[in-house]
Amino acid sequence: MALWPFGKKKQAEESGEDQAQVRELIDVAEDPTDSAESTEAEAFVDDADSDSDPVSIPHDVVNGESGPFDGDSVDINDFDFSDVSDGVLNLGSIALPLPKNSQVQVEMGENGPRMLHVVTEFGRMTPVAFAAPNSGGMWEESSNEIAEGMRSEGMPTEFETGPWGREVVGRGDNGIIRIIAVEGPRWLYRMTAAAPHGKEDYLADLARSVIARSFIYRGTTPVLAGNSLPVEIPAPLAAQLQQAMAQQAQRAQRAQHLENEN
Repeated sequence: MALWPFGKKKQAEESGEDQAQVRELIDVAEDPTDSAESTEAEAFVDDADSDSDPVSIPHDVVNGESGPFDGDSVDINDFDFSDVSDGVLNLGSIALPLPKNSQVQVEMGENGPRMLHVVTEFGRMTPVAFAAPNSGGMWEESSNEIAEGMRSEGMPTEFETGPWGREVVGRGDNGIIRIIAVEGPRWLYRMTAAAPHGKEDYLADLARSVIARSFIYRGTTPVLAGNSLPVEIPAPLAAQLQQAMAQQAQRAQRAQHLENEN
């Protein structure tokens, strides 16, 4: 039985950062910590470095009972996710069902969209797909670097084992950050879930449910391993972003004008 049961449409018819991102996500979950908390974090020892805790659990991205699926080999249109979602968010390199009662939030940077989040009643999820080497093994190195980065920011961090292997879990005063990753053919799919205390288990279950219904499109375009795959913003969302960027530019111009007058 699949971990998160869902059916194909045909079956239904027949049978009825990198470090900068780590810093930003820690800000979401908790307030900055002092040096004493940092010392405590450095002394925090995770117990997932033993051989009994696999970094990655084998997963069939083409014929598996659940995803994430390789979108270049599996047709998302053969699946029905209406039990948990009102629609699919297609970002080009990633397609995922939006949980019911969720919203898409695009974080703006100086030069445009910086990060895309799915905001739910339990917290915030941030999906990213990366190019990965044919040999695999990227998550082992990346997870160690992420954990070290979180500890250096004063957040006690450990490894836990989830459905696809290692998950990085940081525990702060104001919330929990859980980073889940799955490796596929020449790609790595990573989901970061940031939740306030008391909602972290609900968000972890929801994040795994979304991952299990996600499709990754690596394509044939050369992308250096470790770089994120290109993201295409859907047209309605892009129009909203253009309006937001124009308003941001107008505010900057007004601020500059006032500064010049003074």
